[in-house]
Amino acid sequence: MSFVREEARAALWRWRGVFGAAALGVIGLWLALLGGFLLLPIGALIVALALGLGLLAWRRLHFAQTDDAPGVVELIEGQVSYFGPTSGGALALRELEELRLLTQHGQRVWRLRQTDGQTLHIPVAAMGADRLFDAFASLPGMDTGALVAALAPKTTAPAGHALTIGPDTRVIWRHPARAALT
Repeated sequence: MSFVREEARAALWRWRGVFGAAALGVIGLWLALLGGFLLLPIGALIVALALGLGLLAWRRLHFAQTDDAPGVVELIEGQVSYFGPTSGGALALRELEELRLLTQHGQRVWRLRQTDGQTLHIPVAAMGADRLFDAFASLPGMDTGALVAALAPKTTAPAGHALTIGPDTRVIWRHPARAALT
C-alpha cells in the first residue's frame, strides 16, 4: 500500500537528479558557512559539483519525452538498438557519422547515419529513448545545450506527410573530419 499517488511518484522520479543536486548543494553550502580553513574550500567544491550535476540533470530532464511512440530503444556497450513494430536495427556509436532530428508521419524522429550510409530512425518518444542523451553527449564535439534545444517544442508537420525535409530537419551533430595520415 502506497500513500503517494502514482502520478506524483512518477514526477518525483523524473526530477530525482535535480533534487539530488539541490540536496548536495545545500550540504556544500552548509559546510562552507561553517567556515574555517578546511570546511570553506570543501563546501565550495561541493557546491560547484552540485551546480554541474544540477545542470546535467536539468538537461536530461528536458531531453526525456513521453513514451508515446511504438518501439523500444536499448543502449548496450556503445551500440544503439531500436526495436519497432515495422522497422528497427542496431548501430555502433563509434561508427556514427551524423545525427539529425526530423519529422516523419507527424512525429519527431532521430536519424542516425553510419559511415557506410546505413541509417536508423528512432522516434523521440520511443520507450527508452531518454537513454540516448548520455550516448549522444559522449560524441566528440557534441554540444548538449544544442541537443536539448533541438527538442524544444515547436509546431510539427501534419500526420499525412511522410517525411518533412526542410525547416523541421536539423543536423544536430556531424563527426569531425578525421585528419588524413601522410
